[in-house]
Amino acid sequence: MGEGSTDTPQGVGHGGGREASHLSPNHVPVLLKEAIDFLNVRRGGTYIDATVGLGGHSYEIAKRLGAPGHLIGLDKDPAALEIARKRLEAGSATARSDSKSESLGSARNDNELGDWPTVTLVHCSFAEVGERFDRGFADGLLADIGVSSLQLNDAARGFSFQAEGPLDMRMDPRSERTAEQVVNHLDERELADVIYEFGEERRSRRIARAIVRSRPIRSTAHLADVISAAARPMNSEQRRIHPATRTFQGLRIFVNRELDDLRVLLAAAPQVLKPGGHVVVISFHSLEDRIVKDAFREGAKQGYFDLLTKKPVTATKEESDRNPRARSAKLRAAEKV
Repeated sequence: MGEGSTDTPQGVGHGGGREASHLSPNHVPVLLKEAIDFLNVRRGGTYIDATVGLGGHSYEIAKRLGAPGHLIGLDKDPAALEIARKRLEAGSATARSDSKSESLGSARNDNELGDWPTVTLVHCSFAEVGERFDRGFADGLLADIGVSSLQLNDAARGFSFQAEGPLDMRMDPRSERTAEQVVNHLDERELADVIYEFGEERRSRRIARAIVRSRPIRSTAHLADVISAAARPMNSEQRRIHPATRTFQGLRIFVNRELDDLRVLLAAAPQVLKPGGHVVVISFHSLEDRIVKDAFREGAKQGYFDLLTKKPVTATKEESDRNPRARSAKLRAAEKV
């Protein structure tokens, strides 16, 4: 949901199929048609879905690749990968799991079993793209940035202030740093800086002071209450969103190093892509979009990217009405020269 939401944290993304598991498997990801069009999927090509989530975008890519193609899906979240594996296997009776692969699961095919590409799913951050794949490996790269509904809707993951849960917020459960550690151990100034820089929260110092005075804070509900008491909305703009929205966003981005990982991905993209390959990024708040915009413009200036979107592509009114998450989505694309 975008900034106008009153009940969901900012930066909710992953229209690329990262919808919650209770949603229909036919649920359409945000900006699906636009993403697939700009990715320019070619039959028999090799494509990386850097944020496979539950497989919405990946499924559409796979349908267009056919048996000669190869789709690689990456994600930090093993729970999402397992759901994506089942969804992609369901796309063809040819799919089977390859337990010997270093990836979480791999779907193979042969000529007898139908027109479905090789699909490999890997449990890793998209920041590892440059380390895992050779120069000129891929015909296209897609990334759909942000937290998923799957994560938000599981109170035990600690992403949402709408339900009682532990202060976790890790997309990858293997990561060491949790939101509880950040909230209870950073000093007041550092905490205020995190909330201001990554949550774009103007009341960061007031909120940080209240958090420090309320320590220890162990649950999402407790944290949300502390923030709400410290930062009561004073005008109509502030009333549009829950007082805890921006702080939760800031903590989540900091815990998961989301912006640092995005910068690493964008730096690796021109090396991993073949000439003529497309990179497509969907973001859901201004911090991410600014990084993508600057990286693509710098690439165009240096001569290794042609911009395919001079301005970000946004959802149509019809899509936004149908799916409120789409309101804040921005898509940018570039072609490797």
